[in-house]
Amino acid sequence: MSIQSIYLQSALQRLETHRQLGLKTIERLTSEQLHWQPDGEPNSIAMIIKHLHGNMLSRWTDFLTTDGEKPNRDRDREFEESNNTAAELLELWNTGWDCMLNAIRSLQETDLDRTVFIRNEPHIVIDAINRQLAHVPYHVGQIVYIGKAILKDQWQSLSIPKGGSAAYNREKTGNK
Repeated sequence: MSIQSIYLQSALQRLETHRQLGLKTIERLTSEQLHWQPDGEPNSIAMIIKHLHGNMLSRWTDFLTTDGEKPNRDRDREFEESNNTAAELLELWNTGWDCMLNAIRSLQETDLDRTVFIRNEPHIVIDAINRQLAHVPYHVGQIVYIGKAILKDQWQSLSIPKGGSAAYNREKTGNK
């Protein structure tokens, strides 16, 4: 397997992991909770979902042939509160992710050193993917953190629970 194929598979795997972390958090919350904002104007989960949706559609629609900042994107509106239901937000979540992941899945090894543009700035395809590998987990981490803050003691870990490292390691290694 070529290094290009390994890279594409790795990027897709990492992004899918973050998709699932965000999804598992979103599915645990009500519409009201998805719109909750802590004091001081931090973004709600709903705003973050709308932002990721807008970003992913803009960047990954016609990825190789058009600028990644589409003229019809209204980034500032992504950060305005809305009345979207949990179901509507989940649809935005899935539509954005499907657009991005399908675009990356469609790439050929020979595409990785092509030049694409984001806000008229040139990027090789690998760098455009790496931008998403930095941007998306940043916001997914915010979603998970806000979800934990909302659910408090009702939160169930999405990875290794506190105090569970030794048991997890034993299970993975087979050591007792």
